[in-house]
Amino acid sequence: MLSGAESRARPTDSAGPWSPVADPDNERRSSDFSPKDCACRGRVLSDHFVSIPTLGLYSSVKGKDFIISSGADTGAYWGCLLEVIVALAGIGTAVTLFPVVKRQNEGMELGFVATRTLEAAMIFAGVASILSLVALQKPGASGADATSLTTVGQALVAFYNAVFLVGQSLMPVANALLLGTLMYRSGLVPRAIPLIGLIGVPFQLTAVILTMFGVIDRTSTATGILVIPDFVWELSLGIYLVVKGFKRCAITDAMDAAETAPARAAVGA
Repeated sequence: MLSGAESRARPTDSAGPWSPVADPDNERRSSDFSPKDCACRGRVLSDHFVSIPTLGLYSSVKGKDFIISSGADTGAYWGCLLEVIVALAGIGTAVTLFPVVKRQNEGMELGFVATRTLEAAMIFAGVASILSLVALQKPGASGADATSLTTVGQALVAFYNAVFLVGQSLMPVANALLLGTLMYRSGLVPRAIPLIGLIGVPFQLTAVILTMFGVIDRTSTATGILVIPDFVWELSLGIYLVVKGFKRCAITDAMDAAETAPARAAVGA
């Protein structure tokens, strides 16, 4: 038989890593684990909503004759600001998730940080091209000046479309493959969520390849249908983390044990 003090100091299966009596922080712990994920919640969610309006905001700027017209450029500035937020949110998501998700596979999580960083770099490159287009705008230009400006404007738009295809269409394939696999194996969120992302990988990749070879347009209905699974996976992950946080799993239990062991050692001493 164990004494009362010994029984309180032993871990039990019914109450997580430590018994309720011995764990002063037990009320903080519930079926869903929240430490270290609070900061990533807003970043994950913002990564899905903020960039949606840019297609409309850039529509006038990407017109053929914008660079020699007096068209308004306010929408372009707002679109650039939103894309900068998306880029920074993407890096923030990967960095914030790293301390937790690396416990599943540090190499894959480092790969996710790398792909997010590359995606952000390409977004910044696209933003720079749009800002350059606005800066070169010269209303009333005519003759050879108008011709050269129009050529430069078309080149900048083509560059933006290319980096968008690689950065915001192709890189999400790698992101879903890496983070989806990590989340599925770790059990940090319901497995149905990352499963949607993994199922969407071939569809998203197909959309990118077909767009690259000119079979479909980047903004076509077919493209929109093919990218639905990836959008649903990223959106549902963000919403789940905002509402619930991480689920209890082997990783969160190990983090609990690591956090409480020093305190218990101090009490025992």
